[in-house]
Amino acid sequence: MENKIKGLLLEHSENLFGTQINENIIQFQLTRKDVEGDFTLVVFPFSKLMKCAPTDAANKIGAFLQNQIEEIEKFEAINGFLNLSLKDSFWFETLKSIRQTPNYGYAPENSKPTIMVEYSSPNTNKPLHLGHLRNNFLGYSVAEILKANGHKVIKTQVINDRGIHICKSMLAWEKFSPINDKGERETPSNTGLKGDKLVGKYYVEFDKHFNAEAKSIIEQWNSKNFDGFPKQIIEEFLKFESAKIGKDEKAIQAIEDKIKELAKNQTSLLKEAKEMLIKWEARDPQIYLLWTTMNNWVYEGFESTYKKMGVDFDNLYYESETFLLGKDIVLKGLKDGIFYKKDDGSVWIDLTADGLDEKLVLRSDGTAVYMTQDIGTAIDRFNDYPDLNGMVYTVGNEQDYHFKVLFLILKKLGYKWADNCFHLSYGMVDLPSGKMKSREGTVVDADDLIDEVIEKAAEMTNERGHLEGMSEDAKNELFYQIGLGGLKYYLLKVDPKKRMMFNPEESVDLTGNTGPFIQYAFARINSLIKKANGFSRNFSGNYSISNEEKEIIKILQNFPSVINEAASSYSPALIANYAYELVKSYNHFYQSVKILTEENEDIKNTRLALSEQVANTIHLCLKPLGIESPEKM
Repeated sequence: MENKIKGLLLEHSENLFGTQINENIIQFQLTRKDVEGDFTLVVFPFSKLMKCAPTDAANKIGAFLQNQIEEIEKFEAINGFLNLSLKDSFWFETLKSIRQTPNYGYAPENSKPTIMVEYSSPNTNKPLHLGHLRNNFLGYSVAEILKANGHKVIKTQVINDRGIHICKSMLAWEKFSPINDKGERETPSNTGLKGDKLVGKYYVEFDKHFNAEAKSIIEQWNSKNFDGFPKQIIEEFLKFESAKIGKDEKAIQAIEDKIKELAKNQTSLLKEAKEMLIKWEARDPQIYLLWTTMNNWVYEGFESTYKKMGVDFDNLYYESETFLLGKDIVLKGLKDGIFYKKDDGSVWIDLTADGLDEKLVLRSDGTAVYMTQDIGTAIDRFNDYPDLNGMVYTVGNEQDYHFKVLFLILKKLGYKWADNCFHLSYGMVDLPSGKMKSREGTVVDADDLIDEVIEKAAEMTNERGHLEGMSEDAKNELFYQIGLGGLKYYLLKVDPKKRMMFNPEESVDLTGNTGPFIQYAFARINSLIKKANGFSRNFSGNYSISNEEKEIIKILQNFPSVINEAASSYSPALIANYAYELVKSYNHFYQSVKILTEENEDIKNTRLALSEQVANTIHLCLKPLGIESPEKM
């Protein structure tokens, strides 16, 4: 209706306003609850053109629109606002139109350009944790929302399977893994531990020994024992020590942190890890075999967790492969003058003229950094998918600067598609106990958290009852659907840009803005439709529509624009909160009017059809969020 009104005002603007108007001045807003009306047109921009008071302008425009549009029953001018009331028949016809449109709200499949969405992208030195849950659920949901909006979508991840952090886990396993009576070190098969968790255990183990060695070095320096350390390092330490004099506690702490970093770089453990990385890049057979073995343990663990999460991928990229292309591109860019080499042999790019800084792209020892492999990965993807129109990187906001640099480098290398690369930056997830730290082993394991919410969903559902006749397998499936639905919804209902606090108990609550609250509405309507035992869906709607019915139809009518906006802004939160508002409105309707007990068959059929459409729309909301719609709760 808004588009119809807009079209008429543009078509007749010369007669109405004496001039051709710009479409941007035609503005609608929600009608205030204390006045009558279904649509409100803001008239202030027109009153100057019409050279009359806002109320007079509103009355003239209202009379014109009522004469032109049959569905307008009446209008009311209040100051500079025109409130338009539509006939009941309009709302019933709108409901019929919605019901006759398959997957109402979704755009035709593959009707829009191809977009790749990257998410998860874990390191193979630790298991997935709570932060990965927000990342996976967000990336997967954005991919599904883009599909619903008509885009062809490729879901992918780049697996960070190389680098110094991977070598740390490998080295720690070699040095610190106990040997059993069969002469074997710890493996997933002889410990029963998931491969990703076993490797993560040794990442933490490395850090413990690494910090202990650094502490020992600092104690040695403090006792004036500098034997075996380069002159340059000794001078740097003494400079830091003298800088403490006269400083306050905060400044001293900052200096001590620099001393700690200096000591860490002198540890034998870090030197061994760096040597291992150089050997890996040179394809040393022994190192490569160890790397392949431990990574395969991790991949099996990841696959199990992804299945539990309910996410999938169309294609995988491995940094161990793409970094080589990245190195080649950097070396070519060096010849072309895009990059430059420092005296120590490291390769950089100067972005200061663009308001950024100088960025390292190859270390002095020739090994690649994250930027190198990300350059290679991006180019590899566009080579693999020639029809690719854009790429969305789902990565936490601590990497905002990294992606500014990456996209700018790609532009300087001459790749025009870099303009269509987008960093879907999201805030971190905190717990009541504080921030998680992988190196200290204080992360919340993804598998454990999923199991916890499923267990809480089971407790809540068993307390409520309503599970008669369900097999144990069916019950367990329901608990999984509710628990995981609650977890996903809780992490997706918040705007991606915002940092958030996660509370597992709140996530499976049946009241408030939660996944189970919305799932329960779907199950309730499903039960209602079954009790109706077949009803005529060819309703006429020949009665005075209630405000509750009209409100729901208005919300349903808005669903396509919600899908479109969620896709444009990469925000599942818009769909989650739309679903919540729809369910709240339906619950009010359910409690305010008769449905099954309504004696008038046409009214009953209309209300059942409306209920069924609400259920359909709930399902279409939950689907791109990766949440299932249980038929019984």
